[in-house]
Amino acid sequence: MQAALAVMAAHTVLSVSPFQLRTLLSPSANPNPLLQSSFHGASFKFTPKSLTLAATPSKPLTVVAVSKKAVAVLKGNSAVEGVVTLTQEDNGPTKVSVRVTGLTPGPHGFHLHEYGDTTNGCISTGAHFNPNNLTHGAPKDEVRHAGDLGNIAANADGVAEATIVDNQIPLSGPNSVVGRAFVVHELEDDLGKGGHELSLTTGNAGGRLACGVVGLTPI
Repeated sequence: MQAALAVMAAHTVLSVSPFQLRTLLSPSANPNPLLQSSFHGASFKFTPKSLTLAATPSKPLTVVAVSKKAVAVLKGNSAVEGVVTLTQEDNGPTKVSVRVTGLTPGPHGFHLHEYGDTTNGCISTGAHFNPNNLTHGAPKDEVRHAGDLGNIAANADGVAEATIVDNQIPLSGPNSVVGRAFVVHELEDDLGKGGHELSLTTGNAGGRLACGVVGLTPI
């Protein structure tokens, strides 16, 4: 009979929830180290070892860098054409790789314009990308348009190749350049220092030879 009562008591104790079990084991709630069952005459003692819960070890946090890549294919109403490739790691600067052919030898203004609209050729790409409403300047100037990327220089064969690293033309966020357009110009950009009436707006870089809309590509 006592054996049967012990079994029933064991079932009673083991059926409590973990919260109830912690409450029963709390010194303030039950100063007696013996847990009494609802059946008189049967008692059970739990040691700290028997109540140890196995904790799952935490896994180390892995931070993965976010890489973004975009491209713009430059075309126009002339023989000038080219490809611009942009890459960015996390929130770092954007690397711009440029190759343009069909140019006259020498420097040519190279800018990022506000709109990716080429319905009226390169004219409909709008003004230089300028989210901070500043005047035109050189890429390293504190006061400049975000789209002011200076000049690219064509060699004797009319080919211009350049690598530009810039902090103001990200591929994501509120000032993302995706969907905007690169434009290569007829003349040299005076970087806002030429004293011409257009120096502080366009750098007096002349007509727009070719343009291309920036679009994201697979990494």
